Amino acid sequence: MSVKLTFVSPGDGGGISRSCSFTGFSTVQSRKLAKSLSRSSVRSRMSLKPPKAYNSLQKGALIWDPKPLQVKKIFEALKKGLNEYLEAHQAELDYLSGRHKDTKRNSRLAFYYDLDKQIRSVERYIRKLEFHISKVEELYEAYCIQCRLRDGATNMKQAFSLSPSTKASRESLVELYKNVQECTEDMCFIEGALEVHLGEFHVKMKGLVGFARLCPGDQYEVFVRLGRQKWRLKGKIETDDSQTWDEEEKVFIPNLHEKFEIKVTELRGLATILVGVVTCDSVNFFTTKPQAIIVDITELGTIKLRLEVLWKCRVENSPMLPHSNPWA
Repeated sequence: MSVKLTFVSPGDGGGISRSCSFTGFSTVQSRKLAKSLSRSSVRSRMSLKPPKAYNSLQKGALIWDPKPLQVKKIFEALKKGLNEYLEAHQAELDYLSGRHKDTKRNSRLAFYYDLDKQIRSVERYIRKLEFHISKVEELYEAYCIQCRLRDGATNMKQAFSLSPSTKASRESLVELYKNVQECTEDMCFIEGALEVHLGEFHVKMKGLVGFARLCPGDQYEVFVRLGRQKWRLKGKIETDDSQTWDEEEKVFIPNLHEKFEIKVTELRGLATILVGVVTCDSVNFFTTKPQAIIVDITELGTIKLRLEVLWKCRVENSPMLPHSNPWA
Protein backbone atom coordinates (compact mmCIF):
# COMPACT_ATOMS: atom_id res chain seq x y z
CA MET A 1 0.00 0.00 0.00
CA SER A 2 1.45 3.37 -1.04
CA VAL A 3 1.00 6.38 1.22
CA LYS A 4 0.90 9.90 -0.16
CA LEU A 5 2.85 12.24 2.10
CA THR A 6 3.07 16.01 2.36
CA PHE A 7 5.73 17.73 4.46
CA VAL A 8 5.06 21.17 5.82
CA SER A 9 8.70 22.08 6.37
CA PRO A 10 12.04 20.64 5.25
CA GLY A 11 13.72 18.03 7.43
CA ASP A 12 15.92 19.21 10.23
CA GLY A 13 19.14 17.28 10.69
CA GLY A 14 20.55 19.50 13.43
CA GLY A 15 21.21 18.94 17.07
CA ILE A 16 23.75 16.15 16.63
CA SER A 17 26.19 15.49 19.45
CA ARG A 18 29.01 12.98 19.28
CA SER A 19 30.41 10.83 22.01
CA CYS A 20 33.02 12.53 24.14
CA SER A 21 36.01 10.54 23.01
CA PHE A 22 39.33 10.89 21.30
CA THR A 23 39.53 10.33 17.55
CA GLY A 24 43.16 9.54 16.93
CA PHE A 25 43.61 6.23 18.77
CA SER A 26 46.02 4.26 16.62
CA THR A 27 47.47 0.75 16.77
CA VAL A 28 47.74 -0.66 20.29
CA GLN A 29 49.53 -3.95 20.57
CA SER A 30 50.11 -4.07 24.29
CA ARG A 31 49.19 -2.48 27.58
CA LYS A 32 52.39 -0.42 27.57
CA LEU A 33 51.61 1.06 24.17
CA ALA A 34 48.07 1.90 25.29
CA LYS A 35 49.46 3.78 28.29
CA SER A 36 51.96 5.58 26.04
CA LEU A 37 48.98 7.26 24.36
CA SER A 38 48.53 9.09 27.68
CA ARG A 39 45.29 8.50 29.53
CA SER A 40 45.52 12.01 30.97
CA SER A 41 45.52 13.57 27.50
CA VAL A 42 42.50 11.47 26.54
CA ARG A 43 40.57 12.59 29.59
CA SER A 44 41.52 16.21 28.99
CA ARG A 45 39.97 15.93 25.52
CA MET A 46 36.81 14.48 27.02
CA SER A 47 36.57 17.39 29.41
CA LEU A 48 36.34 19.75 26.42
CA LYS A 49 32.97 18.29 25.44
CA PRO A 50 29.69 18.31 27.37
CA PRO A 51 29.17 15.22 29.55
CA LYS A 52 25.73 14.57 28.08
CA ALA A 53 27.31 13.61 24.74
CA TYR A 54 28.74 10.38 26.16
CA ASN A 55 26.49 7.67 27.49
CA SER A 56 28.88 6.67 30.25
CA LEU A 57 28.87 10.15 31.74
CA GLN A 58 25.89 10.98 33.92
CA LYS A 59 25.62 14.02 36.22
CA GLY A 60 29.39 14.45 36.24
CA ALA A 61 30.10 10.94 37.54
CA LEU A 62 32.00 8.40 35.46
CA ILE A 63 30.22 5.09 34.99
CA TRP A 64 32.57 2.61 33.31
CA ASP A 65 30.46 -0.10 31.70
CA PRO A 66 31.94 -1.53 28.47
CA LYS A 67 29.83 -3.95 26.42
CA PRO A 68 32.21 -6.31 24.54
CA LEU A 69 29.50 -8.45 22.92
CA GLN A 70 27.59 -5.43 21.61
CA VAL A 71 30.81 -3.81 20.38
CA LYS A 72 31.70 -7.00 18.51
CA LYS A 73 28.27 -7.09 16.84
CA ILE A 74 28.48 -3.45 15.76
CA PHE A 75 32.09 -3.80 14.60
CA GLU A 76 31.26 -6.76 12.36
CA ALA A 77 28.27 -4.91 10.86
CA LEU A 78 30.33 -1.73 10.39
CA LYS A 79 33.20 -3.56 8.73
CA LYS A 80 30.79 -5.29 6.35
CA GLY A 81 29.19 -1.96 5.47
CA LEU A 82 32.56 -0.27 4.91
CA ASN A 83 33.62 -3.10 2.62
CA GLU A 84 30.39 -2.62 0.67
CA TYR A 85 31.29 1.05 0.28
CA LEU A 86 34.75 0.06 -0.90
CA GLU A 87 33.39 -2.43 -3.44
CA ALA A 88 30.89 0.12 -4.77
CA HIS A 89 33.55 2.75 -5.33
CA GLN A 90 35.94 0.20 -6.81
CA ALA A 91 33.21 -0.75 -9.29
CA GLU A 92 32.71 2.95 -10.04
CA LEU A 93 36.44 3.32 -10.64
CA ASP A 94 36.43 0.38 -13.05
CA TYR A 95 33.46 1.89 -14.89
CA LEU A 96 35.14 5.29 -15.22
CA SER A 97 38.44 3.73 -16.26
CA GLY A 98 36.67 1.84 -19.07
CA ARG A 99 35.04 5.05 -20.29
CA HIS A 100 38.40 6.81 -19.97
CA LYS A 101 40.05 4.44 -22.43
CA ASP A 102 37.22 4.74 -24.96
CA THR A 103 37.04 8.52 -24.61
CA LYS A 104 40.76 8.93 -25.20
CA ARG A 105 40.37 7.67 -28.76
CA ASN A 106 37.18 9.31 -29.95
CA SER A 107 36.02 12.25 -27.84
CA ARG A 108 36.69 15.89 -27.03
CA LEU A 109 39.79 16.76 -25.03
CA ALA A 110 37.87 18.75 -22.39
CA PHE A 111 35.54 15.83 -21.66
CA TYR A 112 38.55 13.50 -21.43
CA TYR A 113 40.24 15.65 -18.79
CA ASP A 114 36.99 16.00 -16.84
CA LEU A 115 36.69 12.23 -16.75
CA ASP A 116 40.31 11.96 -15.67
CA LYS A 117 39.54 14.33 -12.80
CA GLN A 118 36.64 12.12 -11.67
CA ILE A 119 38.88 9.06 -11.71
CA ARG A 120 41.50 10.75 -9.55
CA SER A 121 38.80 11.85 -7.10
CA VAL A 122 37.46 8.30 -6.72
CA GLU A 123 40.99 6.93 -6.34
CA ARG A 124 41.71 9.39 -3.52
CA TYR A 125 38.47 8.47 -1.80
CA ILE A 126 39.24 4.76 -2.06
CA ARG A 127 42.60 5.34 -0.38
CA LYS A 128 40.92 7.32 2.41
CA LEU A 129 38.29 4.63 2.81
CA GLU A 130 40.94 1.91 3.06
CA PHE A 131 42.72 3.96 5.73
CA HIS A 132 39.39 4.47 7.52
CA ILE A 133 38.79 0.70 7.54
CA SER A 134 42.29 0.07 8.88
CA LYS A 135 41.70 2.55 11.74
CA VAL A 136 38.47 0.80 12.68
CA GLU A 137 40.22 -2.59 12.64
CA GLU A 138 43.09 -1.26 14.78
CA LEU A 139 40.69 0.22 17.30
CA TYR A 140 38.80 -3.03 17.63
CA GLU A 141 42.08 -4.97 17.92
CA ALA A 142 43.10 -2.64 20.75
CA TYR A 143 39.69 -3.15 22.36
CA CYS A 144 40.05 -6.93 22.25
CA ILE A 145 43.51 -6.70 23.85
CA GLN A 146 42.16 -4.63 26.73
CA CYS A 147 39.21 -6.99 27.09
CA ARG A 148 41.49 -10.02 27.37
CA LEU A 149 43.75 -8.22 29.84
CA ARG A 150 40.73 -7.28 31.95
CA ASP A 151 39.39 -10.85 31.89
CA GLY A 152 42.79 -12.19 32.91
CA ALA A 153 43.13 -9.71 35.77
CA THR A 154 39.56 -10.47 36.91
CA ASN A 155 40.25 -14.21 36.99
CA MET A 156 43.46 -13.68 38.94
CA LYS A 157 41.66 -11.39 41.38
CA GLN A 158 39.05 -14.06 42.03
CA ALA A 159 41.78 -16.66 42.54
CA PHE A 160 43.64 -14.48 45.04
CA SER A 161 40.43 -13.68 46.91
CA LEU A 162 39.87 -17.42 47.50
CA SER A 163 43.44 -18.03 48.70
CA PRO A 164 44.58 -17.54 52.32
CA SER A 165 44.91 -13.87 53.19
CA THR A 166 48.53 -12.71 53.48
CA LYS A 167 50.25 -9.37 53.07
CA ALA A 168 51.49 -10.38 49.62
CA SER A 169 48.04 -11.58 48.49
CA ARG A 170 46.41 -8.37 49.72
CA GLU A 171 48.95 -6.27 47.83
CA SER A 172 48.37 -8.39 44.73
CA LEU A 173 44.61 -7.91 45.04
CA VAL A 174 45.03 -4.13 45.22
CA GLU A 175 47.24 -4.14 42.12
CA LEU A 176 44.87 -6.45 40.24
CA TYR A 177 41.93 -4.21 41.13
CA LYS A 178 43.80 -1.24 39.67
CA ASN A 179 44.58 -3.23 36.52
CA VAL A 180 40.93 -4.18 36.07
CA GLN A 181 39.87 -0.56 36.49
CA GLU A 182 42.47 0.70 34.02
CA CYS A 183 41.50 -1.88 31.40
CA THR A 184 37.82 -1.05 31.89
CA GLU A 185 38.47 2.67 31.45
CA ASP A 186 40.57 2.06 28.33
CA MET A 187 37.80 -0.08 26.85
CA CYS A 188 35.29 2.74 27.40
CA PHE A 189 37.61 5.26 25.76
CA ILE A 190 38.08 2.98 22.75
CA GLU A 191 34.31 2.50 22.50
CA GLY A 192 34.02 6.28 22.27
CA ALA A 193 36.68 6.37 19.56
CA LEU A 194 34.86 3.69 17.58
CA GLU A 195 31.62 5.68 17.72
CA VAL A 196 33.32 8.51 15.83
CA HIS A 197 33.75 6.15 12.85
CA LEU A 198 30.15 4.89 12.74
CA GLY A 199 28.93 7.50 10.23
CA GLU A 200 25.33 8.77 10.11
CA PHE A 201 21.84 7.35 9.86
CA HIS A 202 19.50 9.43 7.69
CA VAL A 203 16.00 8.47 8.81
CA LYS A 204 13.17 9.38 6.44
CA MET A 205 9.48 9.42 7.32
CA LYS A 206 7.35 7.28 4.98
CA GLY A 207 4.03 7.46 6.83
CA LEU A 208 1.67 5.36 8.94
CA VAL A 209 -0.17 2.35 7.55
CA GLY A 210 -3.32 1.32 9.33
CA PHE A 211 -6.01 0.55 6.76
CA ALA A 212 -9.34 0.95 8.65
CA ARG A 213 -7.59 2.28 11.78
CA LEU A 214 -6.55 5.54 10.07
CA CYS A 215 -9.43 7.95 9.47
CA PRO A 216 -9.50 11.44 7.93
CA GLY A 217 -8.84 14.07 10.58
CA ASP A 218 -6.83 11.77 12.85
CA GLN A 219 -3.67 13.36 14.20
CA TYR A 220 -0.62 11.44 15.37
CA GLU A 221 2.71 12.20 16.97
CA VAL A 222 5.76 10.03 16.30
CA PHE A 223 8.69 10.22 18.69
CA VAL A 224 11.99 8.58 17.67
CA ARG A 225 14.93 8.46 20.05
CA LEU A 226 18.45 7.09 19.76
CA GLY A 227 20.30 7.61 23.01
CA ARG A 228 20.09 11.35 23.71
CA GLN A 229 19.11 12.23 20.13
CA LYS A 230 15.40 12.87 19.66
CA TRP A 231 13.03 13.45 16.77
CA ARG A 232 9.43 14.47 17.37
CA LEU A 233 7.08 14.98 14.42
CA LYS A 234 3.35 15.40 14.06
CA GLY A 235 1.11 14.25 11.23
CA LYS A 236 -2.49 14.38 10.09
CA ILE A 237 -4.63 12.08 7.95
CA GLU A 238 -6.26 14.13 5.19
CA THR A 239 -9.67 13.57 3.57
CA ASP A 240 -8.07 11.96 0.50
CA ASP A 241 -6.20 9.49 2.79
CA SER A 242 -2.90 11.29 2.20
CA GLN A 243 -0.77 12.23 5.20
CA THR A 244 0.77 15.58 6.12
CA TRP A 245 3.85 15.59 8.38
CA ASP A 246 5.77 18.58 9.69
CA GLU A 247 9.19 17.01 9.05
CA GLU A 248 10.56 14.59 6.51
CA GLU A 249 14.08 13.57 7.52
CA LYS A 250 16.39 13.50 10.54
CA VAL A 251 20.07 12.65 10.90
CA PHE A 252 21.11 10.42 13.82
CA ILE A 253 24.62 9.58 14.91
CA PRO A 254 24.86 5.80 15.55
CA ASN A 255 25.55 4.63 19.07
CA LEU A 256 27.28 1.45 20.20
CA HIS A 257 24.88 0.69 23.02
CA GLU A 258 21.54 2.33 22.29
CA LYS A 259 18.67 1.09 20.13
CA PHE A 260 16.07 3.13 18.30
CA GLU A 261 13.01 3.73 20.49
CA ILE A 262 9.82 4.60 18.62
CA LYS A 263 6.64 5.83 20.30
CA VAL A 264 3.40 6.69 18.48
CA THR A 265 0.56 8.57 20.14
CA GLU A 266 -2.80 9.74 18.84
CA LEU A 267 -3.70 13.36 19.51
CA ARG A 268 -7.34 14.00 20.42
CA GLY A 269 -7.78 17.60 21.49
CA LEU A 270 -5.92 18.06 24.74
CA ALA A 271 -5.71 14.32 25.32
CA THR A 272 -3.05 11.95 24.03
CA ILE A 273 -3.64 8.21 23.57
CA LEU A 274 -0.64 5.91 23.45
CA VAL A 275 -0.76 3.72 20.35
CA GLY A 276 2.41 1.75 21.00
CA VAL A 277 6.12 1.76 21.85
CA VAL A 278 8.72 -0.39 20.09
CA THR A 279 12.52 -0.68 19.96
CA CYS A 280 14.60 -1.35 16.88
CA ASP A 281 18.24 -2.49 16.72
CA SER A 282 20.44 -0.49 14.34
CA VAL A 283 22.95 -3.24 13.59
CA ASN A 284 21.32 -4.08 10.24
CA PHE A 285 21.46 -0.49 8.97
CA PHE A 286 25.19 -0.46 8.17
CA THR A 287 24.80 -1.03 4.45
CA THR A 288 25.09 1.09 1.32
CA LYS A 289 21.45 0.57 0.32
CA PRO A 290 18.50 2.30 2.02
CA GLN A 291 16.72 0.01 4.47
CA ALA A 292 12.93 0.10 4.52
CA ILE A 293 11.52 -0.38 8.02
CA ILE A 294 7.92 -1.40 8.65
CA VAL A 295 7.34 -1.46 12.40
CA ASP A 296 4.26 -2.94 14.05
CA ILE A 297 3.26 -0.22 16.50
CA THR A 298 0.34 -2.16 17.98
CA GLU A 299 0.60 -5.75 19.20
CA LEU A 300 -1.76 -6.99 16.47
CA GLY A 301 -0.04 -4.93 13.80
CA THR A 302 -3.16 -2.92 12.97
CA ILE A 303 -1.05 0.25 12.81
CA LYS A 304 2.41 0.19 11.26
CA LEU A 305 5.06 2.88 10.89
CA ARG A 306 7.06 3.06 7.68
CA LEU A 307 10.55 4.58 7.84
CA GLU A 308 13.55 4.46 5.56
CA VAL A 309 17.12 4.49 6.89
CA LEU A 310 20.16 5.36 4.79
CA TRP A 311 23.60 4.90 6.34
CA LYS A 312 26.33 7.28 5.20
CA CYS A 313 29.97 6.57 5.90
CA ARG A 314 31.67 9.74 7.09
CA VAL A 315 34.93 9.81 5.16
CA GLU A 316 36.24 13.21 4.12
CA ASN A 317 35.64 14.36 0.54
CA SER A 318 33.33 11.50 -0.36
CA PRO A 319 32.64 11.61 -4.13
CA MET A 320 29.06 11.12 -5.28
CA LEU A 321 28.55 8.11 -7.50
CA PRO A 322 27.30 9.61 -10.80
CA HIS A 323 24.78 6.93 -11.74
CA SER A 324 23.38 6.11 -8.30
CA ASN A 325 20.59 7.78 -6.34
CA PRO A 326 20.25 6.23 -2.84
CA TRP A 327 16.68 7.46 -2.36
CA ALA A 328 15.49 6.39 -5.81
